Amino acid sequence: MTRAILLAVTAVFLVSCDFLAGRPDPIRITGETMGTTYSVTVVDVPDGMTAETLQQEVEAVLADVNGKMSNWDPNSEVSKFNDARSVEPIPVSEDFLQVVTAANAVHELSGGKFDVTLAPLISLWGFGPKKPGEPVPSDPEIAAALRIVGQMTMLAVSAPDGTVAKTDPEVSINLSAIAKGFGVDQVAATLQQAGVENYLVEIGGDLVTAGKNAQDEPWSIGVERPDGEKQDVELIVPVSDLGLATSGDYRNYFEEDGVRYSHIIDPTTGRPITHSTASVTVVAENAMMADALATALLVTGADTGLTIADENGIAVLFMSRRDGVFRLEASNAFEKIVSID
Repeated sequence: MTRAILLAVTAVFLVSCDFLAGRPDPIRITGETMGTTYSVTVVDVPDGMTAETLQQEVEAVLADVNGKMSNWDPNSEVSKFNDARSVEPIPVSEDFLQVVTAANAVHELSGGKFDVTLAPLISLWGFGPKKPGEPVPSDPEIAAALRIVGQMTMLAVSAPDGTVAKTDPEVSINLSAIAKGFGVDQVAATLQQAGVENYLVEIGGDLVTAGKNAQDEPWSIGVERPDGEKQDVELIVPVSDLGLATSGDYRNYFEEDGVRYSHIIDPTTGRPITHSTASVTVVAENAMMADALATALLVTGADTGLTIADENGIAVLFMSRRDGVFRLEASNAFEKIVSID
C-alpha cells in the first residue's frame, strides 16, 4: 500500500558545529530507496565513520530489505513468493517471517483493517500495475479480488519451521505498508552495532530516533497538516528512542466522475476509505509497528481507531475533516507525549 510522505522534518536535521566541543560534527546523508527518499543523521560519530562509509553501510542494508520485500523487483523474495503457484509451505528468510508475523498482529488488532494480501485490490483500483484513469472496478471485479484477500485465512505462517504457505495459489503479498518501517529499524540496528547512540533514521516519513539531536535536546518532529495544497506543520512531537509514522489519504488518489478515490483501501470492503479521517500519526516502540499501525488506524478512521488505540495503549493522533476544518483527536497514550489542546 503506497503512502504519501506526510512528515515535515524541516527543523529536525539542523546541526551545531560546536556540539560537544572536541567531537566530530554530526553526519547527515540522504538518498533514494523504496520509491521515496531516505535520510540518516548520526550525532555521535564513531571513529572511522565518514559520510561515505555511512552511506555505503546504509545503502547495503536498504538493498537487502528491498531484495526481500519490494513488489517492484521481480527477483525479490516477496515477488518470488507471489509467483509461486503452490499451497505448499515455502521457506522464507528470518526478516520476511518477522515482518509477516508483525503484520498478522496488526491485522488482528485492527479487526482485519490491515492486510498484506491486499495486492489484488491495490492493482484493481489503479495503485499498482493498473494505471489510474482506467474504469472504476465493478462490483463483480471487487468481489473476485476479495476472494483471495484476508491474510489470516489466506496465509499460514509457521515460525518454528520458518515457512509461509498460501491457502490459494493465486494469493499475493504486498508489504509496502510495513516494509519501509522495517527498513528504518534495520538501518537503526546497524547504527547501534557501530556504537551510535544518538541518531535519526527516516524513510519516506517513517522514522526512528535514539538519544538526542545535535543541540543535545530530544528529537522533535513536525507532523504535517493533511492539506494537499500546502505543507504546513500542525504539531511538533517529541520523539526520542521511539518510532513514528504518518499515513494519509490526500496525496495519492484519483478522481473520476467527480468522485475522489483514495489509495487507502479497506480490505474488508474492497473499496477506498470514505470516512472523514485524513491522516493518522502513530508513535510506537519501533518504526515497523508505527508504519503498520498508522495505515491500519487510517483505514478504521478516528471513531473506531481511538477505541482500538486506547484499549491497546497505542499513541496515535487523528486529523479529520470536519465542517471545513481539520479536527485533531488523540489517544490517551499520545496525550502523554504531547497535548493537542
